[in-house]
Amino acid sequence: MSTDMYLTPRGPGEAVIVEKRSRFIGSIRPVSDEDAARGFLAEIRATYKDAHHHVYAYNLRDNNILRYSDDGEPKGTGGLPALEVLRREGIFDVCCVVTRYFGGIPLGAPGLTRAYAGMAKAALDAAGIAVMRTWTSVTLSCPYALWRMVKLVIASAGGVVEDVDFGTDVTVELALPSSALDGFSEQITDITAGQAFLLVGPESFRAT
Repeated sequence: MSTDMYLTPRGPGEAVIVEKRSRFIGSIRPVSDEDAARGFLAEIRATYKDAHHHVYAYNLRDNNILRYSDDGEPKGTGGLPALEVLRREGIFDVCCVVTRYFGGIPLGAPGLTRAYAGMAKAALDAAGIAVMRTWTSVTLSCPYALWRMVKLVIASAGGVVEDVDFGTDVTVELALPSSALDGFSEQITDITAGQAFLLVGPESFRAT
């Protein structure tokens, strides 16, 4: 797993299919930790409280946590197939819950495996995928006369201006793709002849 990028659901997603009269509802959501994953599972169970099964799987980046449950389905036919979809697609910080209303016709182990894996993929497709990359917070100060040029450099580096203070100098709070930081610093130093001051802050992940 890369330390500077990963994939996660862009948002919540849901998909529904009926297979031999059994109704499957796939629900997916980005989650930050186990508490969030368990909370999502509890929410789905409360929403579909009369369902027969709530199969789930989640994959978290922190401590490489993987959890799944067949929730009463034959062993290996529900949670693991759903988890394998998440792993195959390289999706992290995600919880998938597939709810089943049994329709009275057994699907057999192969049929259940296909259904649960298919619902995990369908829910993920509905959610969409976001690429999370590391960004760095930067505080930049420069004389007013240089602000126009500095803005152009920020834009060309793909930076996002989050706050500007027009005091004695122009002070800018911005976020910058971490991969662009070195080139950005060099360019700012060059165009301002060393008159700009940069303070590099912490990194965080953002969707790109």
